[in-house]
Amino acid sequence: QVQLVESGGGSVQAGGSLRLSCAASGYTFGRRCMGWFRQAPGKEREGIAAISNGGSTTYYVDSVKGRFTISQDNAKNTVYLQMNNLKPEDTAMYYCAALPTDHHGRGYYCLRDLGSSSAAYWGQGTQVTVSS
Repeated sequence: QVQLVESGGGSVQAGGSLRLSCAASGYTFGRRCMGWFRQAPGKEREGIAAISNGGSTTYYVDSVKGRFTISQDNAKNTVYLQMNNLKPEDTAMYYCAALPTDHHGRGYYCLRDLGSSSAAYWGQGTQVTVSS
């Protein structure tokens, strides 16, 4: 069975950093499409970053661009989200997601497909809380 497990969340002051990890079991990364989403209470789920085609293509929404970095480590079968200069508005539950097949499109479409595909794998989430 495929399982994605997020870790690395926690509470941090504004301006601080966290690195989220998404470890996969029963799943091989490589040239798959993977991404990070977040959802705050009362708000819709928001895709924020994606990586595809062996890590050669990435995409970030404007709200996190320049602050967050998505990466993958195929040897560890793990995708990361390095979050720097965190802001209170970053407070949310963060989820990683992955598509079951290889993806050759650019990052924007990877993120789009993650959000729309019923076949996507999802983790249980890790909470990130940023205080002023």
